[in-house]
Amino acid sequence: MENASARSLWGDFLDAHLEFANEDAPRVGHFCDNEKDANTCAELICKDIKRATSHSLLGLQLRGEPLPKIGDFMVVTDWAGEAKCIIRTTSVKLLPFFAVHAEHARLEGEGDKSLEHWQKTHWDYYTRELEPFGKVPRESMIIVFERFEQIFKR
Repeated sequence: MENASARSLWGDFLDAHLEFANEDAPRVGHFCDNEKDANTCAELICKDIKRATSHSLLGLQLRGEPLPKIGDFMVVTDWAGEAKCIIRTTSVKLLPFFAVHAEHARLEGEGDKSLEHWQKTHWDYYTRELEPFGKVPRESMIIVFERFEQIFKR
């Protein structure tokens, strides 16, 4: 793990939870593609307000990233790379964009937590995410809905 802040937080977590000492090093990173949203998401996660995220399956595939799986750990950082907390994936569900419902939006905890807010902000994000690959989002595209719990913070 190259990020010293994340390495320190992970070490503190392992000191308190020796049962995970044999786990692989977790993913390290921030949410979103801009500083304001990344910092807001990290804060919402640390406050146990944000408990889910939505990846586009196509975006994950185009970047060669694996699907999240139950039990995965992640050290969540702010935009600057400062470790804020550790989360663990509790469920993963694949569904088309048009089938995302209000409960998904509420679990993501962003904005006013409405489905309308979720649809607008995520459509905008998926548009930016896919554009470098010459792709555009579609109502039928598959969303990887990942639920997680915040398990450790300082």
